Amino acid sequence: MLFRQLEPRTARTAAEVMKFALWPFAVMTVLNRVFIKAINGFVTDDYRPVYNASFEFLNGRPVYTANFDSVDPHYLYPPSGTLVIAPVAVIEYELSRWLFIALNAAAILLAWYLLLRLFKFGIGSVAAPALLLAMFASETVINTLVFTNVNGCLLLAELAFIHLLLRRRDLWAGAILGLSIAVKPTLAPLLLVAVVRGQWKVLITAIGVPVGLTALAWPLSKDPERFFTHVLPYLAKTRDYFNSSVGGNGAYFGLPHWLILLVQVTMGAVVAVSLWLLWRYYRHDELFFVTTFSGVLLTAYFLLPSLGQMYYSMMLFPFLMTVVLRNSVLRNWPAWLAIFGFMTYDKWLSDRWQDIGRTLEYLRVTFGWGLLLIVVFCVLGDRYLAARREGRLEFGIDPAWMANAPDSRDGVEEKPAPAPAPDRDDPVAPVEEREPALK
Repeated sequence: MLFRQLEPRTARTAAEVMKFALWPFAVMTVLNRVFIKAINGFVTDDYRPVYNASFEFLNGRPVYTANFDSVDPHYLYPPSGTLVIAPVAVIEYELSRWLFIALNAAAILLAWYLLLRLFKFGIGSVAAPALLLAMFASETVINTLVFTNVNGCLLLAELAFIHLLLRRRDLWAGAILGLSIAVKPTLAPLLLVAVVRGQWKVLITAIGVPVGLTALAWPLSKDPERFFTHVLPYLAKTRDYFNSSVGGNGAYFGLPHWLILLVQVTMGAVVAVSLWLLWRYYRHDELFFVTTFSGVLLTAYFLLPSLGQMYYSMMLFPFLMTVVLRNSVLRNWPAWLAIFGFMTYDKWLSDRWQDIGRTLEYLRVTFGWGLLLIVVFCVLGDRYLAARREGRLEFGIDPAWMANAPDSRDGVEEKPAPAPAPDRDDPVAPVEEREPALK
């Protein structure tokens, strides 16, 4: 059956044309990113400090010894994360790095499949190669593989958490989220999604897993307390390099502290209003609510606190996929201008206009995250105000036309193209299908 699908044939429908065109691009892009770009590596190496710390942990030596005065990548995982990731140092560095790249690539591919299923798409749909190509062409996937960090595994954890949360498998959802938090707290804001949905059991395992792993790691570590006395103070500071948060770019460009604080407070209010509107009017539309609410939360988490890096945007893939839903807040061009800012691998550094190019390159992620939050606020606010004017708030805020808009949840699967009608001159066509002979 697999080889039958690979048989070269001429497309008969527009959907088949798109699939035949996109699959080779998608597959070859994946192979290039994994076996060429990732293996080649880059001057930025997120894996080396992780490997070194794991090696020191396995040999009973101190782990948290980084000099934070340098701009090199540092080891920042908590003791629970050290325990989980320590097996990577059992083998020599190069082979370990290759296997970690393979692990992340496999995690991203599995997350891609879960994302398709979440929105009711199959492997045979046009969405499959389109999404795969978009993911592996993005900066976040490319640099996750090239820098060799754990973000691919976190994306898989996020998709597994969303699937389990929607199926009300609360303890399992919490365990998956807790395991990711034990390594890196990127997905910690998703605890709020469970809370506002009243799924309190999620908190039991989401908190219990990292606490339990920390308790296990503590007696095995040489200097676990230094994570809290040495690393956490560094993480709490807003650094002015490799930092796309409002505070990071504000510090880099020398903005006064009051202005940075004003932007943070204003954007915080924008986020709060958006989250309230989503909870008030969309919490019963489970797929849309969970993916959009979590997307807004995570975007704000990248933009407003002390540290936000471009490749964190991988966690927004479920939110971006909501564009296939009829009530999506992303069906407009400003949203995709924002997404271009933090997803594209393009570089805007210019040899001819160096100052302008550097400003565009350093600010595009910050503006992208910020614009996306503003778009969500404006779309939801416009729907709310229109519904209030028309006196239909009790029925929700979606406009009437939206009921007939296309939606992936309608469950319309693409049907294979019908077999072509037999050629009238085909000698093997059934007798009843041949054109009668003229007399």
